[in-house]
Formats: sequence, C-alpha cells, structure tokens
Amino acid sequence: MGEFVLKMPDVGEGVAEAELVEWHVKPGDPVREDMVLAAVMTDKATVEIPSPVSGKVIWLGAHVGDTVPVRAPLVRIETAGEAGEPPADSIPEALAEAVLEEPLAAAPAPVKEDARPKPDRSAVRETPRPRQAPDVSAKPLASPAVRLRAKESGVDLRQVAGTGPAGRITHEDLDLFISRGPGPLPAQIGLVRKTAVEEVKIAGMRRRIAEKMSLSTSRIPHITYVEEVDMTALEDLRATMNRDRKPGQQKLTILPFLMRALVKAVSEQPGINATFDDHAGVIHRHAAVHIGIATQTPAGLTVPVVRHSEARGIWDCAAELNRLAEAARSGTATRDELTGSTITISSLGALGGIVSTPVINHPEVAIVGVNKMATRPVWDGTQFVPRKMMNLSSSFDHRVIDGWDAASFVQRLKTLLETPALIFVEG
Repeated sequence: MGEFVLKMPDVGEGVAEAELVEWHVKPGDPVREDMVLAAVMTDKATVEIPSPVSGKVIWLGAHVGDTVPVRAPLVRIETAGEAGEPPADSIPEALAEAVLEEPLAAAPAPVKEDARPKPDRSAVRETPRPRQAPDVSAKPLASPAVRLRAKESGVDLRQVAGTGPAGRITHEDLDLFISRGPGPLPAQIGLVRKTAVEEVKIAGMRRRIAEKMSLSTSRIPHITYVEEVDMTALEDLRATMNRDRKPGQQKLTILPFLMRALVKAVSEQPGINATFDDHAGVIHRHAAVHIGIATQTPAGLTVPVVRHSEARGIWDCAAELNRLAEAARSGTATRDELTGSTITISSLGALGGIVSTPVINHPEVAIVGVNKMATRPVWDGTQFVPRKMMNLSSSFDHRVIDGWDAASFVQRLKTLLETPALIFVEG
C-alpha cells in the first residue's frame, strides 16, 4: 500500500492560510479521485478541496475552525500500490517527521467505528443516477451555504436525497425537499416548556463577518447622515428603460442608477472614494471606483465588488451586479470578486426600513445605505401630492470626512437621483 499526503493548496494570490470550515470525510472513509474532502474559506470565499487520488482516509490534519497554512499537510490517504512506494506528492522528509511525531495531537478526536454497514461510495458518479433515499446514518455531503439554509429552515439534511457528485446535496435538492415537506407533523397537544440551549460555534462566514464588523466599529468613528430623496422622476425613467430594453439586457433596479450617481459624485469629491491606512497615517484616494454591494446570502452578509464602475454604462453595471450577486449567493464568488472595494452600497431592498446605520466596510471611509422606497404625501407649496420617496442613510469615517463634506456628498447624490438626466451628462 502507498500513502498520499494532500497539502493545503494555494487558494489565492497572496493568501498564506485559510480557515477550515467543513470536513466531508473522516478517518476510515473511502474516497475517490475528485471527491470533495473539505471546504476552506478565505475572505468569505469558500473553496472546496477535492481528492487527487482514490484510497482511504487515514488522517486529518485540522479541526473545523482551525486556520491552516498553505502547504501544510491536510489529509493523508492510503492508496493502492506496493508497500513503501513513495507517494507522488508526498511532503518533504523533515515535515513528514513532524507530522508523524504528533498526529494524535493535531487530529480530530477518535471516531467510534459504526457497526452498521457503511454505504459503498465506489459507484457514485459513474453514471447519472435516479434520486435515491438518503442514508440517515452518514453525514450528508453539502456545501456550507446549503447547510446554513437547511439549519435556518429546520431541515435535517440526512433526510434529503442528494443528486450532486458523490451524492452531494445541492440547493435544488433542498428546495425540492422544502417544497414537498418532510411529511405530516405530529399534532400539537399544548404549550411545552423548553429548556434546551444550543451552542453554535462561530466559524466560517459568520466568524469573518464578526471579525470585520468588530474591526470596523472599533477602529472607525462613524458619523451617519440621513436624507430623503424624491425618486419619482427616476422611477419613471427606469420604467421606460426597462420597457424598451434590448433582448438579453438585465432589468434595471435602482442600484445601477445609484452606482452611476456615485461615480459622478465621487469624481467631484475624491476624498469620499478612499481607503484609510490608519497605521501608516495615509489616505489612499482611488481614481478607480470599485463599488462593493453588500449582499445577503444564505451563508451571511458578503460584499461582491463591481470593479471599475467608472468605466461601465448603466446596463453594464446592471449585468455585472447581477452576475456577482448570483455568484455570492451560490457560494461561487472568488476571492478577487469579494475584495478591493473603495466604497460600498448597502441595501436591504423591500425590507430597507426608514432609516439604518450602515457600518463602514473597513478600510473604506464611506458607505451609502438604501432604505425602502414608499409613496408619501409631499407638500408642493399649494397641495399634498403623492411622490415616491426613499431615504439614503450614509455613514462616514469622521476622522477623515467632516460633517460638511459628508452632507455635501449626500446632497449631490440627492440632486443626481432627483434629476436623473444629470447622471447621463458627460463631464
């Protein structure tokens, strides 16, 4: 028999380590080539690590939640072959010795062998297979996003049949299970006192969000400015453009108009489109406008970045925004697509409320929050008239942005949105 040592791969340029967010195997499990072994996360981007060989897992090098350096041993797999045969991608000798000296210290707690027969996974993925009843004795294969959705929906993934590679449960499988329902629930016989306490470890995406929010609020003194905007003219223009759009063009929401207005406003106030290195005491004013769009996903809040918005027309902004939002929600966005923004828009859509206090996306210096639009009576000097009104709640780093500058910036946005033709005026 031979042995293959899988090391933590290089998951992105400049990335020295990644957090292990999920194991899909345990010691003793058989694996096949390309079967997903684990999922790691860096900058909110989840990367699945497949097995390059077939064999049997004999050692895991980290616990869920651990930070694993690139090139560190991650999994050891026993492979078919002659005894003593050197693995094709074995670790260096010195490192191998270190691994052998302390496998038990780094390995997860021993897992009791299940006396029940284990499912034979060797035939998985060879041919398309019909939907099968799930094996409730095994940990199901699913991405972190699917697991989070299942948890939030109260679904036991062991009851869901997976149709993905190696029986992996997809979003579609979960949607189908939810739409069909798990079957009739037992009749409620009265109110019952509940005393259980569930401990949920903060890991993966939620830990990244917690760290980023703590960093932002601990390092940045926020000032938040709220202004109401009459969106009636822009809504009329948007309806006309959507009605006349070309085949294949994305339907316009408010966000592409706001992105274009943002580009125009920051060109007149470059100090707003900036990042602040407070350790070095340097403000970086960026010519490029890389707009982060705070997006709610099944796994949590993430911020895909529409790069070079200054060079995109409104339809291009809409298309790129839609592409990135889908990638973020499906968990396929890359690290480069989730980093490098110079200013951020936060929107809760129809749930946007009246006012919000958006947290600046560190190390940026400004964030624009979009609140819910509603028809309100507005006094025009002689009578009340119905107008489509929306509030903008914007926060600024008060160390580098004065209140006057913040107000001037928001007032400029208000002017552009209330007179949308100005958004398209060159210069």
